[in-house]
Amino acid sequence: MIRLNQLTKRFGAFEAVRGIDLEIPAGQLVGLLGPNGAGKSTTLKMLTGTLVPTSGTAEIAGIDVARDPLAVKKLLGYVPETGAVFEALTGREYLELVAALHHIPEREVDERIERFLTFFDLSTAEARSKPLSTFSKGMRQKIVITAALLHNPQVVFFDEPLNGLDANAALLFKTLVTSLAKEGKTVVWCSHILDVVEKICERVVIVNQGRVLEDGTVPAILERHHATSLEQAFNQLTSTENLHQRAEDMARTLSQ
Repeated sequence: MIRLNQLTKRFGAFEAVRGIDLEIPAGQLVGLLGPNGAGKSTTLKMLTGTLVPTSGTAEIAGIDVARDPLAVKKLLGYVPETGAVFEALTGREYLELVAALHHIPEREVDERIERFLTFFDLSTAEARSKPLSTFSKGMRQKIVITAALLHNPQVVFFDEPLNGLDANAALLFKTLVTSLAKEGKTVVWCSHILDVVEKICERVVIVNQGRVLEDGTVPAILERHHATSLEQAFNQLTSTENLHQRAEDMARTLSQ
C-alpha cells in the first residue's frame, strides 16, 4: 500500500531525509519514531504531497505521490502535529466543508458527521452554533481527527494525534485506530509517546538523521538490543548519552 524508494529531501545543504526505503502493506498499524529533527514529519509531508521529494519516490496504492498528488489525497486521511482549522466556522460547518471537498454524497454527510460527533462526545448543539475559535484544544483535535476520517480513507497518517485529548478520549481513539487497521486500513502513527506505540503498533520504524535505524515488531527490536522496553531500545539507537545520569546531574545542580 505504501512504498518508499530512496526517498530523499534536502533543504539547501541540509539533508532531512536520506534515501529511505520502506514498504507498508494494507491493514498494518506502524509506529514511526525518532527524536526531534529525525525526518519523521518531513517524510509524512512527502507522503501526503505537501512536500516534493528532492529525489526518490513515494507511492500510495501504486500511485506516485509527486506525479499525481490529487489522486493520492483522495485515498488519505492526515492529522498533522498542529492541525489548522478555519476558526470562524462552527465545527459542523468545517466538517461540511471537508465533506464537500471529498465529494461525499449529500445524503450521507449528516449521518457521518453526527456519528463522529456522538463517538467523540461532542455536543451537536455546540458543534452547530459555536465557532472553532472557542473550542478547547481537545475539542478542536477531535474535529481535526473527524475531518481526516470522514471520507473513509484507505491510508491514515497520525502525527502526535493525542495532543489535547483527555484520558478517556485518548483511550477511545486508540481503540478506534487499532480497529481501523483490523478493517484493512493502513495506519502510520508518528509519536514521541513510546509506551503508547509499544502497546498498540504491530510494527515500529525508528528513524534518526533522516535514515531508518530499526524496523520490526516490538519484541524483535527489544531482543536485538537487549532492552526491556521500547524506550530503552530507542535511547540506545538515537542517543550516545546516559540520559538518566544527565537528568540526575541537572537535578543536583538545581538543588545546590
